[in-house]
Amino acid sequence: MLVRSLSRRLWSTLRYQKRFLSSEPAKPQQDVNYGVEPIQSEALDKDICLLVDEKDNFIGTATKRECHKVADDGSILLHRAFSVFLFNKRGDMLLQRRASQKVTYPDYYTNACCSHPLYIDEKPEDIITAARRRMNYELGIPLNQMDPKLFTFLTRVHYHDPGDGVWGEHEIDHILFFQGEVRVKPNSDEISEYCFVPKNEFNSFIPTLEGPLTPWFNMIRRHRLKLWWDNLHRIKELAEPDKINKFLNEK
Repeated sequence: MLVRSLSRRLWSTLRYQKRFLSSEPAKPQQDVNYGVEPIQSEALDKDICLLVDEKDNFIGTATKRECHKVADDGSILLHRAFSVFLFNKRGDMLLQRRASQKVTYPDYYTNACCSHPLYIDEKPEDIITAARRRMNYELGIPLNQMDPKLFTFLTRVHYHDPGDGVWGEHEIDHILFFQGEVRVKPNSDEISEYCFVPKNEFNSFIPTLEGPLTPWFNMIRRHRLKLWWDNLHRIKELAEPDKINKFLNEK
């Protein structure tokens, strides 16, 4: 009970810090065609994602909208993604809550940054370049605080989740770890809350959250997170970048 109480106070404190750090978004207006707010709708059509086969070979492109729409038969286009797990020098992990206006998994809790490499200048974007771009946009972390050498590409995870039946995920997700001291100033169009959670409080903290976990984060939490977190000091030794895992997403 003591740990859970401390965790609740930690989250409440950092929710206040978030409101102080983040700029307030403009009053949202709904996209009348899709029920999606304009800033999110623009990204759905402007961002060109990378379609892949089950071996993660690049086979074509599609818009972000096309990659996340659930078809009548439940299928979703398989595309490339990445998930960054961010730790400070003490080893505490950044946990964030996705903004309520997000198209996929709004108000879900997840790891630091989850997004896609794009097709830019007629070629696929490098994963770490994409991760730095999105961490700068979503978390406000200056690019000069994210040395590419501090990222560890651990492995890949192939998963499918139908989401809300309208928007879902089917990705080969490249899992990246990053440890360092960075300045976080989240974009409130992307992130509503965040905090750094100590490893010894994590398991007690999860049941206190006021929403569900994203499917990709939940799979990593169940199958690999403890091993990797326990070995932050030698994380590069555990990397299996050529491997593609398939885990069950147990709710």
